[in-house]
Amino acid sequence: MSDIKHKDAGAIADAWQSLRRHTPARIAPGHAGVSLPTREVLAFSQAHALARDAVHAALDVPRLRTALESLGLAISTVHSAAPSRAAYLARPDWGRRLHPDSALPEASEAGGVVLLVADGLSATAVQQHAPPLLEALLPKLSALDVGPLIIAEQARVGLSDAIGERLQARMVINLIGERPGLSAPDSLGAYLTFSPRPGCSDAQRNCVSNIRPQGLGFEEAANEIARLTHSALRHGCSGVGLAAKAGAVDALPR
Repeated sequence: MSDIKHKDAGAIADAWQSLRRHTPARIAPGHAGVSLPTREVLAFSQAHALARDAVHAALDVPRLRTALESLGLAISTVHSAAPSRAAYLARPDWGRRLHPDSALPEASEAGGVVLLVADGLSATAVQQHAPPLLEALLPKLSALDVGPLIIAEQARVGLSDAIGERLQARMVINLIGERPGLSAPDSLGAYLTFSPRPGCSDAQRNCVSNIRPQGLGFEEAANEIARLTHSALRHGCSGVGLAAKAGAVDALPR
């Protein structure tokens, strides 16, 4: 312990040190000789461990389902073609395909918006942030035909295409755990796809990213998702196509 104190006591602060209060990013770490201060090395190791834990964590589906039941939507649970977490990480394409034994509800009528909650690369983010985000979002979609709500395990973003096609959805809103960063192991993303079907590219989606209390707040994220959803349904497209429509992304007030 005395050795650690001695090393940090000799650390030289960075001139940008005051900027650290504005961001969790690793800026202005200072230095001790030609090395990082011990406290920075330890903080990096901790952040790396949290990110690894988030990637490998399993989604607690019963607990998530209980948290979502108060929303009043029919809830179904499905699984991708990846049989395990190890397989999911090694074969991203399996995470985009629906397991043949997955039971989905009856197809939605034309105009339906399907909600998908998927573990992705951070089940931690989904477990903590999907329920409060949906609670903020659903009132803003009250004029639309919304439902059902699908919980998906071992899922990639593209799984929403297979599910959306099966349910004949006009649109899928996929809330999924994003790849953890070293300052954000619990970041939730929302991917919106109009007319989902296998083969859709990421250029056909809109994304609202870094949804979490320390990033984009739930109310602000819900406003953006709702705005994009209404715009996509009105203009008949999402992604790059929506951005290309004159005034499409500003069609609703912020």
